[in-house]
Amino acid sequence: MKKTIRDYDLEDKKVIIRCDFNVPIKDNKIIDDNRIKMSLETIKYAIDNNAKVILMSHLGRVETKQDKEKNSLKIVADRLSELLNQDVIFIDETRGKKLENAINSLKRKEVLLIENTRFEDLNGQKESKNDPELGKYWASLGDIFINDAFGTCHRAHASNVGIASNLQNGIGFLVEKEIKEISDTLENPDRPFTVILGGSKVKDKIKVIENLVKIADYILIGGGMAFTFLKSEGYEIGSSLLDIENLEFCKNILEQYGNKIILPVDTVCSKEITEISSFYEKDINNIENDDIGLDIGSKTIEIFKKVIEKSNTVIWNGPVGMFEMTKYSKGTKGICEALKLNKGKKIVGGGDTASAVINFGYKDYMTHISTGGGASLELLEGKILPGIGIIDEKK
Repeated sequence: MKKTIRDYDLEDKKVIIRCDFNVPIKDNKIIDDNRIKMSLETIKYAIDNNAKVILMSHLGRVETKQDKEKNSLKIVADRLSELLNQDVIFIDETRGKKLENAINSLKRKEVLLIENTRFEDLNGQKESKNDPELGKYWASLGDIFINDAFGTCHRAHASNVGIASNLQNGIGFLVEKEIKEISDTLENPDRPFTVILGGSKVKDKIKVIENLVKIADYILIGGGMAFTFLKSEGYEIGSSLLDIENLEFCKNILEQYGNKIILPVDTVCSKEITEISSFYEKDINNIENDDIGLDIGSKTIEIFKKVIEKSNTVIWNGPVGMFEMTKYSKGTKGICEALKLNKGKKIVGGGDTASAVINFGYKDYMTHISTGGGASLELLEGKILPGIGIIDEKK
């Protein structure tokens, strides 16, 4: 068990909390502040326990000086002030006397936000490459380090692994929940346990498939990756997406675990991927050379729904069609609807799957929607994430 923020006396302590404030911004406005809101529980706990709160986060990629202008965390500080109903002190530096003096002047319950950690990437990628001196410097600014940025836990950066290597540490409530919902579920799922996998390429999900096929009762496969599986079984897939390098993997996994893996029996096709192109359903044994499969068909939706209906645990990672275009969103919406009616545990991976569930209005029907696409994927692979692995164990 990892130490958590609850394991420390925060009274009068300088508590550094690594958050994930990597929010989408357009025209100098935050489009979606969900990641900021997800951090509030840990931040408020530190405030309520009389800590001096120091917040850190990255925002976007910072590769040029122009990137610094559009990726400042000042806009996040302003929104955070509104959500916390108190002023958030913003320091537009990542190191130096101005920052050190501001931190040393902090009073109990005050909150300070340091500028975008990736500004350090302009200086030899010190943040992203976990520069040991940078991690040591940031650690020197506080008394306790709390990692609550699940979305970056699969990366070893100076602002998570670097600080934790040099300071007593723990995880926040968000990271604790992610571990509990994903890792604990994989260890002891309430059966039947179904995994839904989508997305475009098999290669992105090989480790997930290898890990989960041994645990799950059923694996439903949709999205572009389904066509590589179908091709490995001898079906013609026309001009649909093909991950040719992993055909043999698909063939072997189907030979070993074919009784668990359910593939589409029909697909929504088009001759080209445009808003105005016509589309039509076809059984998978009728696909022609110029057909492009872009969603699961009606028969497949019904088959998948029946499996989901009898499942007590469902984990979903990857849309089952090109849901960004309305005419190819029926399959992904169908999965959402089936999960809405399911009374069991329903966990949604981050990234595009989370976006689909939220945008289609099904957020409140899920047990847990992960805040980290890459991080949740690596947990599903059975990996130990660097940002969590470095955290001290409870004694």
